[in-house]
Amino acid sequence: MRINTRTAAALAAAALCAGVLAGCSDSGSGSASKEEAADFVAASPTTSPTSSPTSSPSVNPSEEVGKVSVKTGPFGKMLVNGRGHTLYLFEADKAKKSTCSGDCIVDWPPALVKGTPQAGTGVKADLLTTTTRSDGTKQAMYNGHPLYTFREDTKPGETKGQDLTQFGAKWFVVSPEGKAITTPPQSASPTSTTSPSTSVSPSAS
Repeated sequence: MRINTRTAAALAAAALCAGVLAGCSDSGSGSASKEEAADFVAASPTTSPTSSPTSSPSVNPSEEVGKVSVKTGPFGKMLVNGRGHTLYLFEADKAKKSTCSGDCIVDWPPALVKGTPQAGTGVKADLLTTTTRSDGTKQAMYNGHPLYTFREDTKPGETKGQDLTQFGAKWFVVSPEGKAITTPPQSASPTSTTSPSTSVSPSAS
């Protein structure tokens, strides 16, 4: 009888050990599964970090002036940038320095340049220089006036910013001599009116 009790105890102990070992084995398998799942998550494109625009300039690089040229527009001959967009001066600027910053550059992006701006057709190269802005960028300057574009001029040749008063002073398009153009726009050409030759011939009646 004692032998049977010892045998039963031994069998029970063996069964318990087997259960513990099985539990340990299951636990290890679950851990491996979790690690494998974690690897898949790490490899997923959705978890890749997005690039941060920490180096983005305060002004859109697409506003870089590149070349300054002269084009004929509604106010006569005036300065434009390399994309044909009208350039303006700000009457608040003094001592060859820009006073347009913050919200101002949102509406009036400075005509930024890298190095020396190019003098295009009709431009006097000796009047075309640069000024350094507070953020260290270079802005094109003509005859001592820092140059800007206007946000609402979405097409080349538009002059929606002419004679506006914003941010404490007036904005004007710039002449090839480097002066503000303050005269009214030129009147429409008389050739644009309907020619008498286009009237209906009397023989058609």
